[in-house]
This record gives sequence, structure tokens and C-alpha cells, in this order.
Amino acid sequence: MGESRNVLAEIRRDLENYVGKRVRIRANKGRRRIVEREGTLEKTYPNLFVIKLDEEYQNRRLSYTYADLLTAMVEVSVYNGNERKKLNFSASSAS
Repeated sequence: MGESRNVLAEIRRDLENYVGKRVRIRANKGRRRIVEREGTLEKTYPNLFVIKLDEEYQNRRLSYTYADLLTAMVEVSVYNGNERKKLNFSASSAS
């Protein structure tokens, strides 16, 4: 159990580097429903992170847990200019 906490803490530290950056979220909502949204990584908290969606969603925010990233239920890509870099998180790569 301690090892999984370390993995989640490392994912949080990695995401903290991208706070304020433009991101694209791809979330698996179950039953073949996939939601893709773009916004800004607003803040990281001990158990979750918050994405502020673009203006077309009128300041709406979405939150996800670090475990969602670890289980690949949510994928995060970070924009660097015109390029988009997908962030990969797994138990083996985070340790």
C-alpha cells in the first residue's frame, strides 16, 4: 500500500510541473463513452487535480484523481506551442 502512495505522489509531482499549461483531457466514462476536452491545468491537490475548461464551457471545471491517470481511465496531453505531448503514467514507469 505504501508503494502505491509513492506512485500517486510521484504522478502529482509530475503534474505540478504543468500547472497553468494548456492541456487536453481524454476521459473514459464507461460504456464506450469517451469525452475529450481542452483547458488549463489549474491546480493539483493531494488526491486530485483540476482542469479549468476553455471559455466555451463558461468557466466549468473538471476534477480527476491521480488513480484515474494510473489506471488509464484519463489521459492528459500537454500543449507546447503547436505540439501536443501525451503524458504517460504507470506503476512501473513512476517508480
